[in-house]
Amino acid sequence: AEVESDILRRVRTLLRELDGHHPSCQCDRGMLRWTLHKKIDQNPSNSSVLVRILVKELERAERGDFRHYIIPLLHTLMYTLIKAPCISEELCGRAYDFCKKLLTLPKPFCTIGLDYATRLKVESTAPGTLYQRMVISEQSLKSDPYPYQEKIFIFADPELLSEAICNALLTDTEAAQVSQSPRACMCHVITHALQAALGEGCDLGGLKGRLQDMPTSEVEHWFQQVVVAVECAGSEGSTARGQHTARLEEIYRALLSSSQAGNAPVGGLQDTPLPNPTISFHLWTEDDQLWKELVLFIRPLSQSCEPDCLGRDLDSFEIQDIISDCECCEQTRFSVLSTDSGIERDLLVAVEEPLAPCGAETEQSRLHRRGGIKKKPSPLESVAFLQAGCSSPGVKPPVKPQKRSGTPQSAAAPLQRLHTARIVLLGDDRILGRLAQAYHSLRKRETRRVFLTPRLNLQFYYIPVVAGQPNTLAVVDHPSSSHEELCEVAGYLGRADPWYESNINTLCHVIPKLATMPPSPSKHLVTDLFITDVIAYYVRMGVQPVCFQVYAVKIFFNDPAQEPAEDVFLTELCTQGQDSTSHRELSVTKKKTTLDGPGIDLTVTYRKVVVSDREKELDMSLRSTGLVMKAIPSQEAEDLECLNVTITEIIRTSNLSGRSFSAVANRLKTRTITVRSTEQRPFTVCLDKDSRRTYRNVISLEVSPCLEPSYCLQKTRTMKFSLHETEDVGLVKYMPKSLLLPINTFAGVMQ
Repeated sequence: AEVESDILRRVRTLLRELDGHHPSCQCDRGMLRWTLHKKIDQNPSNSSVLVRILVKELERAERGDFRHYIIPLLHTLMYTLIKAPCISEELCGRAYDFCKKLLTLPKPFCTIGLDYATRLKVESTAPGTLYQRMVISEQSLKSDPYPYQEKIFIFADPELLSEAICNALLTDTEAAQVSQSPRACMCHVITHALQAALGEGCDLGGLKGRLQDMPTSEVEHWFQQVVVAVECAGSEGSTARGQHTARLEEIYRALLSSSQAGNAPVGGLQDTPLPNPTISFHLWTEDDQLWKELVLFIRPLSQSCEPDCLGRDLDSFEIQDIISDCECCEQTRFSVLSTDSGIERDLLVAVEEPLAPCGAETEQSRLHRRGGIKKKPSPLESVAFLQAGCSSPGVKPPVKPQKRSGTPQSAAAPLQRLHTARIVLLGDDRILGRLAQAYHSLRKRETRRVFLTPRLNLQFYYIPVVAGQPNTLAVVDHPSSSHEELCEVAGYLGRADPWYESNINTLCHVIPKLATMPPSPSKHLVTDLFITDVIAYYVRMGVQPVCFQVYAVKIFFNDPAQEPAEDVFLTELCTQGQDSTSHRELSVTKKKTTLDGPGIDLTVTYRKVVVSDREKELDMSLRSTGLVMKAIPSQEAEDLECLNVTITEIIRTSNLSGRSFSAVANRLKTRTITVRSTEQRPFTVCLDKDSRRTYRNVISLEVSPCLEPSYCLQKTRTMKFSLHETEDVGLVKYMPKSLLLPINTFAGVMQ
């Protein structure tokens, strides 16, 4: 009773924090969830107590209409179930029944409820399935029944974060991987699956000792046996839990001798740790660094298609060559002149068995021939992968593979997304601006040549980090910048998702404090247990995306010989007047300022956003000192696909004392806007609050929602056949038009 009372008190304190009742000690903010799970890890037998309390609190939140409690409680419940050594079928059934009730609620409750109900049904049939799948995918363990792989990429901009923070994060991520060998992870899967099925009847100490004495080949054999047993039971929904338990008991008795198998410990359930996921830390120094890392994740150096990679290991200096060669081998195949006549008897023996690329693509890459006629690939066939990358619903699968005459048709299996890359960004809004650039570049590259899209599931995560003493770049960008101004995206995500605010936004100042702490014996222990655990919890449970509109800007310069620049931004575009360089321009500017006031004359043309969503084009001429376009709304109820533009207008008034000038803020909402300097006087443009992305000598700019590159490609193809069509026709109607950047949170946008 005392233990249950203590756990209930911790859960209620966690819920009060969601209502804004923060703990008296500010250092405890964001650590309540972490300390709760750590307390259960110290005594695994209390997992069932916590699960029972969480189910009761979920039912109470539903009856009392405290919907903002439901998703945090659900995530806490599922994380406890995954890590728990053994949970009764009755508790899993109660949690499953509650998740089914959420299907009648709006998003995101029904989405999360359906996802967790599906997982709980599998877990109740085959206990330990969720733990096993998580470890296999995160550690990239070889397993035919579950061949999925995941990896976490942490990207930090060294010009935005201090060297101490970067070094501390690098040290922590490396330390988290030290004790995690594939053998140890396979042992964890075996012991957890057997204890989850057998409960207190499993001699975990003897089992660990037996596995420790085994050679690695035998450990891998028993690992495969356990994985097959668990996956088969989980995939067959009608299989009774008792049959699964009997199968694992056979494996347990085969692992141990009959005498040892009957000696169950009296101490009860023991903890099997959940290994930290595979994490790599990267300082973002190159523009295409994200794409390179993803390519190497999909096709590592040891599995590259080049001949050198078939027999020997390559060092890191050949990374660039491998990426370039992999790109060339995909691009140049379309430009080779074909000498094939199409007649079967003219086909040489050497052509029948072309040089196959390495890996599992050997069979899929064989030459398929049609009898006599060469058929040009259908546009539908080439766009299918592009739509898959855009997550477009209702897309038909590619056309059937071509059949070679004289041979039976073999259905070539389509490429599966077996890899998941979880990209975690550390920093403020400026690193998200770089992410928008990199994501737009990646989508354009995939439109020209599909490589990553059919093979990779890409997920983005964001952890705001602002140092207490900003570096030189931050001072140059915003001399009076505050946490709210530099972390507008994090502020919006925190307002939309209270669990994100409680667990992630609190890291904004915690990470710099832990990184700059003086050396102490417990420092590495604290940082390893807290920062790494919170990042792992975020990427494991945060799977609900919030999609932000990416905006395209076309910039024109006062030099006619200079080509217009095209760029994208995510959060903000800011313009300011530019100082004149020549003496003649300076004198004219001074005279103009004396007569008309500071600033420059602008002509603004925009499409006004109205409730009926009809386009209403307006234009205005004014004198202004600058304008700011913000894409992140200040309230979560506002539209994310709308620009909030603030133009500082200079109003001239004449009275008896002479001329006076006052500044007035004009505010408007739009999706498309054009700004032009009437006098051809230049101004500067800064994107995403980043001084490195500043354009000078600008006289005009055009801003509009950035289009999805695959949509543009298909639109161009459609226009070739219907020149007079202005509306989207055919396949284009079903493709996403705008480029959206999804950032995962725990709940998405709460309604």
